[in-house]
Amino acid sequence: MSIRTHRRSVITGIGVVAPNGVGAGAFWRQTQEGVSVLDLVSREGCENLPLRVAGEVRDFDPVAFIEERYLVQTDRFTHYAMAAADLALDDARLGRADYEDTPFSVGVVTAAGSGGGEFGQRELQRLWGQGSRYVGPYQSIAWFYAASTGQISIRGGFKGPCAVVASDEAGGLDALMHAARTIRRGTDAVVVGAAEAPLAPYSVVCQLGYEDLSVCGEPTRAYRPFTSDACGFVPAEGGAMLVVEEETAALDRGVRIRAELAGHAATFTGASRWEQSREGLAHAIEGALAEAGCAPEEVDVVFADALGVPSADRAEALAIADALGAHGRRVPVTAPKTGIGRAYCGAPVLDTSAAVLAMEHGLIPPTPNVFEVCHDLDVVTGRARPAELRTALVLSRGLMGSNAALVLRHPTDSPL
Repeated sequence: MSIRTHRRSVITGIGVVAPNGVGAGAFWRQTQEGVSVLDLVSREGCENLPLRVAGEVRDFDPVAFIEERYLVQTDRFTHYAMAAADLALDDARLGRADYEDTPFSVGVVTAAGSGGGEFGQRELQRLWGQGSRYVGPYQSIAWFYAASTGQISIRGGFKGPCAVVASDEAGGLDALMHAARTIRRGTDAVVVGAAEAPLAPYSVVCQLGYEDLSVCGEPTRAYRPFTSDACGFVPAEGGAMLVVEEETAALDRGVRIRAELAGHAATFTGASRWEQSREGLAHAIEGALAEAGCAPEEVDVVFADALGVPSADRAEALAIADALGAHGRRVPVTAPKTGIGRAYCGAPVLDTSAAVLAMEHGLIPPTPNVFEVCHDLDVVTGRARPAELRTALVLSRGLMGSNAALVLRHPTDSPL
């Protein structure tokens, strides 16, 4: 059933906590300039681990965003999510006065990968080093992948439908469409997105089992998808939260509609079977276009998954060609994440934020650190490319085999 035949879902607020900036404005300035902030991992305890390069959020003070009573019971990944949610709500001008009498009209949906590894590691060290009496009570909840949804809803007083999507990295896009379908069923607004904090020593060690992780020690060479130098992906922390509202409710509040969530589809093709992801991703693209009522030639830009693994990059390029036909070789493709790293579930939500901002500014951001592309794609490199952008396609795949595609439309192109 198409979301377009019912209550339409629109984005009214964007909140970002990313390695290249806190806030949508700071994030966009760096993204449109193609600035790469990938650097050597500086987190304590990670100095001698094989992972050398990552995208760290270094200019973030959780105390500036979050009350002490919430800080002590939450992990870094939830700090990012709560701060991004605040920024998104401010951007959407959605305050308590708007839902105080109708708290069940606002829900929360997040996607999560590993949860609160840093908090969990700290408490386990206390257990092993000092004994059980030194383990705090919040160990039972801070590591939990659902912590961000719970804390955002409690802190904000949101009593509408709440959920956590656990469908691998592509869950970032799946969460957005879960929010859209929640709105279709009657909820007025959903705070939705994902943030990750995978750079604690425990979390990094867990990631070392990923064959596709880049262990290159040169920041400018560690993450180069679609090139002959591709050697894997660079992980990142951070993410984004969005305010998604029912269109009429947003118009009644008199707020700016930034984009429409027009269509989405998801498939599953199995862990690390990148050749098979070609068919699965193409099917997801076709399904998202069908739900959006969008012809392939209407797509103005593709925000690629861009894993940085030769077989995965080849599969993605072929999937774009399979789904978009001849247009797939002409449509501009970009992957801004090569300048900040892949924040797991947060990565596609950051791409979605960048896509909305790109449509607003008429500018396709470049793909940092990528120069000579060895696939039949029009990858935007070097400088941002001016373009009239009415429809954007965002792609995501997970290391465990999930595939998802999301179609965004410029608000002026949404049918009445």
